[in-house]
Amino acid sequence: MGPAAETSVLRFITCGSVDDGKSTLLGRLLYDTRLVPDDQLAALEGDSRCHGTQAGGLDFALLVDGLQSEREQGITIDVAYRYFSTARRRFVVADTPGHEEYTRNMATGASSAQAAVLLVDARKGLLPQTRRHSFIVSLMGIRHVVVAVNKMDLVDWDEVVFERIAGEYRAFAQGLGDIAVTCIPVSALHGDNLTRPCPQATWYKGPSLLEWLETVEVDTDEADKPFRMPVQWVNRPNSDFRGYCGTIASGAVRPGDAVMALPSGRGSRVRAIVTADGELAEAFAGQAVTLTLEDEIDVTRGDVLADLSLSVADQFAAHVVWMHPHAMMPHRRYLFRLGTAEVAGQITELKYRYNVNTMEQQPAKTLSLNDIGFCNVALEKALPFEPYADNRTLGAFIIIDRLTNATVGAGTIAFPLRRASNIGWQPLTVDKAARSALLGQKPCVVWFTGLSGSGKSTIANLVEQKLHAMGRHTYLLDGDNVRHGLNKDLGFTEADRVENIRRVAEVSKLFVDAGLIVLVSFISPFRAERTMARDLIGTEEFAEVYVSTSLEECERRDPKGLYRRARKGEIKNFTGLDSPYEPPLEPTLVLRTEAGTPEVLADEVIAELARRGSV
Repeated sequence: MGPAAETSVLRFITCGSVDDGKSTLLGRLLYDTRLVPDDQLAALEGDSRCHGTQAGGLDFALLVDGLQSEREQGITIDVAYRYFSTARRRFVVADTPGHEEYTRNMATGASSAQAAVLLVDARKGLLPQTRRHSFIVSLMGIRHVVVAVNKMDLVDWDEVVFERIAGEYRAFAQGLGDIAVTCIPVSALHGDNLTRPCPQATWYKGPSLLEWLETVEVDTDEADKPFRMPVQWVNRPNSDFRGYCGTIASGAVRPGDAVMALPSGRGSRVRAIVTADGELAEAFAGQAVTLTLEDEIDVTRGDVLADLSLSVADQFAAHVVWMHPHAMMPHRRYLFRLGTAEVAGQITELKYRYNVNTMEQQPAKTLSLNDIGFCNVALEKALPFEPYADNRTLGAFIIIDRLTNATVGAGTIAFPLRRASNIGWQPLTVDKAARSALLGQKPCVVWFTGLSGSGKSTIANLVEQKLHAMGRHTYLLDGDNVRHGLNKDLGFTEADRVENIRRVAEVSKLFVDAGLIVLVSFISPFRAERTMARDLIGTEEFAEVYVSTSLEECERRDPKGLYRRARKGEIKNFTGLDSPYEPPLEPTLVLRTEAGTPEVLADEVIAELARRGSV
């Protein structure tokens, strides 16, 4: 068992739709349990006069709504953590925002909670955000939920209203898995059924909210689970000491225990458990320690030290909560941070998206802001992980945009896709170097990007003619031509454009492996996919050529009449008009077609290839 003090701590979250009274409930709970110091109480009185919503009375929400913008708007934006205790238990509570725009903040608060207090306005009943928060609560592994039906005083403590809401929620919760639901009628503003019974609701015979919080039984001891510790830092102060620092995610460890470093799979034994206060005879989940090992094995940040029962894979199925206004695109390369490891990867398939109102699984190609879906994820290298139901630390991840470094999503792992371990590289005798030597050239990809009508295809075609005349071996992949075969099944939505470029990048890589000089002429409007192509092929063998032509000039040329049709509404998602184009930030070459002839610009490309040693 772990340290005894940990068993008396309950971590819970307050959640629900905006204006349902989460901050008021928490503030009143602190006030009624006499846990508000005198100076804070005096400040609350002043703040209530300036910012309060209770006509001069105490506005208990201001105890936890600390941000100035929250006070001005009367809503919670950030996650406010509060600590309090009673004679029976200590509490860590995360007051999370109810507004749909800040769902990501709510998911952050739920990720470390053991129980949830879900607020419902008695006048409004269950709202879409109520259901969305409930679903996130279930995804984050919370199995104890109390539904606080708030503002019962505004419906005259009508038992019928309470029972209707409680019945609707229990019916909804049946689709959330193994969740224990308790419903309590409350008035957060007046404190009814928070710490004391409500005299107007003699029909209610259940516990008060505080009684529920003090007595709910949750699994707080991770020490009985297998040992897992993500390595956060390799401590090497001198040549005589090498320690691996991290916080134990689960289990316990003692000197002499056999451990394995994953994903390498190399084993050793623990020599010592080092802390700032000296060496320990034993360490448990939640403790930050430094482990030294008996053997010199290769362990780096992002690895996991574990007992011998942890598996490794590079693909898994997961629930994903999307947290960014820019939709999730399957096959777009993102960064995935799992524990202390960070690796590039893709959501290879969106299996379905959930309707949060009905729990129905709906087909979808992308996930929009606040959508929740079930996906297949593929990483570029294998990592140790476990299903989220077994280990929150090794079963949860965040998704990061590679260009902006913004956190765009979060996920919980359901199960590994074992088929990934059945596929390996087949060794071949004839390699790229041999093929290149036979052809007498250095292979590469010249990626032409620009608006429709900019002149990409014209210039690329001239470059190939010149290379052919020089005896070079080439292949030209043109956006229109590829749409007749390889990509004939794709449309022009953003998701289809991402997949369009992904396929072409993979084909280009194969042609480079064959020793060819590959010319790629695609609008390729998004920087993320052009970056993906560069990373896939390699910087040394990739040249990005920006064919820069103004939108006005492209419309004037309009060689295929596409702009005219798009302006008439006959073509949707047309790049430059109703679909964005993101110019390269650091292209290899910029060809300004309004300042030079195609012949001259093609010669600039040939000169760049000569500089790179390809011709």
